[in-house]
Amino acid sequence: MHPEIVKYNENQGANLKAVCDVLAEEIDSNLPEAESRIWHAHPVWFLDGNPTVGYSRQKPGIRLMFWSGADFEEAGLNVVGRKFKDASVFFNEALEIERNDLRRWLRKSREIQWDYRNIASRKGRLERLK
Repeated sequence: MHPEIVKYNENQGANLKAVCDVLAEEIDSNLPEAESRIWHAHPVWFLDGNPTVGYSRQKPGIRLMFWSGADFEEAGLNVVGRKFKDASVFFNEALEIERNDLRRWLRKSREIQWDYRNIASRKGRLERLK
């Protein structure tokens, strides 16, 4: 696990740290080719420079977000807007994480990707990569 992500996780309360640790371990083991780092103050994993999955602490808990998750067609992921293709879910305890669901979402995050890396040069327009 990236040292900055370890530090981020350690700065959460006990229950939320456990959530972050499970998420980071699962993401690292299921996307071993991904580069991970703190990006915009939160842990994010990138495939070929494209942000794919990350998590952040918010009022409702730890938000796990998939940048292209709106196209995963998964009932467990919430899609809020349609301008971007993200979808997310909140966790407050590690036991809430259904590892089989998480692993399926991580597989889909590799297979279904929109090009966020070049969104600025395309003036906010997204293009499908996979």
